[in-house]
Amino acid sequence: MSDLSQLKHERVLALCNQALQSKKRVFERAAEAMSAELDLDAESIYRALLAREKLGSTAVGEGVAIPHSRDDHCGDAAGCLITLEEPIDFAAADGKAVDIVFVLLVPAEATQNHLNILAGLATALSNSDIRSTLRDAKTAEQAKWALLRGPQP
Repeated sequence: MSDLSQLKHERVLALCNQALQSKKRVFERAAEAMSAELDLDAESIYRALLAREKLGSTAVGEGVAIPHSRDDHCGDAAGCLITLEEPIDFAAADGKAVDIVFVLLVPAEATQNHLNILAGLATALSNSDIRSTLRDAKTAEQAKWALLRGPQP
């Protein structure tokens, strides 16, 4: 499994079973949460996520999307894991609606770090046990543990 140690536990938020009906609403919710908890600008996060998504869908398949952006005001990589009550269309190549979203922000100059974390997330979220655990998680801590530590025996 890929190493996600570059994502500090305290810089990853988790929101379980959210009732959000669109990509824009997911981006708004993530931006609101990251702004409140990590002292980042909600509007710039939201706009950056929208701009990145216009370049092409960040859905990676199997009901997962990893919207991501670089942010000049982000000192360390940060993320917001969101599980959805009902899957939404993310224009995924496999045609599956998305119910697990991990929004990733990295510092503007962190090109290699950005790629490393994206690769680690894609690897972790390709694991069916992790996806299942995330979908079943009832608390933020359960969801964060499943993603950052992997499936438990």
